[in-house]
Amino acid sequence: MRKHLKSIALAAICSTLLGSPELAGAAEVKQLIAERTEQEYGPAMPNNGAFSIRMAQGAPAEAEYLQEFWVDKDTGQFIANVVTALGEIRRVHGLAILNVPVPVVNRRIQPEEIIRPEDIEMIEMPWARVHSFAITDVADLNGMQVRRMLSAGRPVHRQSVIPPIIVSRGERVMIELQYGPLQLTAHGKAIGDAHLGQEVRVINLASNKTILAIARADGMVEALF
Repeated sequence: MRKHLKSIALAAICSTLLGSPELAGAAEVKQLIAERTEQEYGPAMPNNGAFSIRMAQGAPAEAEYLQEFWVDKDTGQFIANVVTALGEIRRVHGLAILNVPVPVVNRRIQPEEIIRPEDIEMIEMPWARVHSFAITDVADLNGMQVRRMLSAGRPVHRQSVIPPIIVSRGERVMIELQYGPLQLTAHGKAIGDAHLGQEVRVINLASNKTILAIARADGMVEALF
């Protein structure tokens, strides 16, 4: 009897130190499904995407591996057979939702305003709700000028913002012409709008001729010849 009690005590100590043998090698079912879904998506999955797994009530939390797996990439619905640590095969189903971090503005921004860093926040959003023309990199949003009103918390369409206009149509500008060591300046008038580095036509007020120039700074253009 005493020997039997010692065996039970030793088993209890081993279980405490090493963990339950039934859970050895077990992993979260949600993690197994997320990894398998990533494999199914392959190159089509965005680099910064991650899956959020929702399973039906009663599904096992842990399993050894997935025996069978199927997912509908359009809806995210999946079905899987999982093998538990006891060797049981359990059928689980649910949704695998692909989320990506997306920069959005945190307030309503009117046309002509410049987007500042404090106007931007990152949110997790289902990939299915992010259209192909949405801005997904914060660097492509910060410092841009708004063309169409932006609503808070929504992905920003690329056509809704432009680089800041530094030369406006009808604005008086300074025309610079540099040729080697020679540098000339003249007063002009812009015929169109232009952002930094964009071509714009201007009228040389001294000669009344229209020339092509590059917007270099606020109210300043470099003549092309």
